[in-house]
Amino acid sequence: MKQKKIALINDITGFGRCSVAVMAPIISAMKIQAVAVPTAILSTHTQFPEYYFDDYTDRMRDYIQTYKDLNMEFDAIATGFLGSEEQVDIVIDFIDTFRTENSLVIVDPVMGDYGKLYKTYTPQMCKKMEELVHHAHILTPNLTEVCTLLGIDFGDGKFSTDELEKMCGELAKRGPEHIVITGIPFNRHQIMNYIYSVDESPRIVMVDRIGVDRSGTGDVISAVISGMYLNGHSFYDSVKKAAGFVSKCIKYCEDNDVPSHWGLCFEMFMKELMED
Repeated sequence: MKQKKIALINDITGFGRCSVAVMAPIISAMKIQAVAVPTAILSTHTQFPEYYFDDYTDRMRDYIQTYKDLNMEFDAIATGFLGSEEQVDIVIDFIDTFRTENSLVIVDPVMGDYGKLYKTYTPQMCKKMEELVHHAHILTPNLTEVCTLLGIDFGDGKFSTDELEKMCGELAKRGPEHIVITGIPFNRHQIMNYIYSVDESPRIVMVDRIGVDRSGTGDVISAVISGMYLNGHSFYDSVKKAAGFVSKCIKYCEDNDVPSHWGLCFEMFMKELMED
């Protein structure tokens, strides 16, 4: 059987376990070839007191041109944090160029959290991200990002399941077939992942609430979902696997006093991904 390839459009960070540095090994463990398309190069991510940052925007088009000249083919394209409107345009062009009838596009609209957007997200940048959503088969936003994409007031962040279904339905009209709203605080002890697929009843995956938030968690979730789904598993099973895998990683980190900005110790559980 021909090995599948996935393009990972995200930044590359040396230390801190996030973005391509997390996604590539996870995808590789699931027997899929990971091809990096860097948006930036960092020594450590921006939660560290010191870091080197090299914006790759001006070089992305030349970098990607090689793949165009070689007539490369990708079974999937996954996008992560994008730092500018120009980067979104470059990503949309990449999708338009390499997307085929059978290819999969996974968009993680990394825009903010807890009702607040990241500093780079101007109103114009938010509009650009809405354009990218139209190209997605799978969308993996958190609640802040859902509200932003739909122009809904985040308020206290508490929404009923009926409201979540309506919100996902509106997003689905814009393109995505599968949506999971990740990391919704359900109570003091549980986190909810709300799963929506077109023409199916919504489903929920609950996990224990363990410790503090950790950098790179969204990248791990996106990578596991991408790999599982690309390997033929259902969207529900893909999300369930991702949520369970992340929970084990977080528990290990908490038990071993790993600083939150060091990310998830996913390396300790890679064998579980290889078995799928």
